[in-house]
Amino acid sequence: MHSKKIQSDLILLLVAAIWGFAFVAQRLGMESLGPFGFNAFRFMLGALSLLPLLLLFKASPEHCNKSLLKSGVIAGSVLFAGASLQQAGLLYTTAGNAGFITGLYIILVPILGLAVGQRTIINTWIGGLLAVLGLYLLSFQDLGAVNFGDILELLGAACWAAHVLLIGKLAPKLDNLRLAITQFAVCAMLSGIVALFIEADSFNLENAVSSWAPIAYAGLISVGIAYTLQIVAQKHAPPAHAAIIMSLEAVAAALGGWWMLNEQFSTAGLIGCGLMLLGMLISQLPALIKREKQIAQVE
Repeated sequence: MHSKKIQSDLILLLVAAIWGFAFVAQRLGMESLGPFGFNAFRFMLGALSLLPLLLLFKASPEHCNKSLLKSGVIAGSVLFAGASLQQAGLLYTTAGNAGFITGLYIILVPILGLAVGQRTIINTWIGGLLAVLGLYLLSFQDLGAVNFGDILELLGAACWAAHVLLIGKLAPKLDNLRLAITQFAVCAMLSGIVALFIEADSFNLENAVSSWAPIAYAGLISVGIAYTLQIVAQKHAPPAHAAIIMSLEAVAAALGGWWMLNEQFSTAGLIGCGLMLLGMLISQLPALIKREKQIAQVE
């Protein structure tokens, strides 16, 4: 049992690293494509990469009903909003900033959950306050020079939080794999439609080919492979435990930006990143401790 937990933790660490470095790929991909065009190719490749899994994971009839398409359209539309804001934000901010600010969805999920009657514990508020202070040090210290990209990333984080809450409602009722493929396809279609209107000059196959490496990483590896690994790992890892490990995605994004894009943080920015990461961890600890106590009682 413990060996399976360790294996799950290592897989989740790999998932966090893959998703963190995806921010680097997303920035590099926009050297030839606009944000909507990049997302169109990225999410379509992600959807296609998951299609072979349909042969391995059969869907039960009650989890693959008429509402699957409708739910996929709704989830895909919210995903489109989050992905568009995140990708557009990367035009104006660093991969490191984007990674840490996007990670705030971990705290925003329970706070937004208040709107649908979910309770929020004190650790969430403590974690949220630390994260807000960290965000101030990272991005908003000089209000006269607020980074527009960071604001877009923050709005994107709110969309990711809404997406998590939505998937939490839909996942128990529907086949998860088919829901994922549908929402990725919807996101790709919406991104492509917008790209045709506002990025007509750059949205073409020639530019997609020139950006094949970032698209392949962000679509095939970040979406296809990492999504599959997450499913495998979470069979033996409780959600709170998984969330803590995957919050290290922000650290991976910062390391990737420093290593591959020569991005730097100021001293205040580094302190801000630390406070944001601490806030994320504090917000998840009670659920993790509760789960570990339950496991200990069973054993």
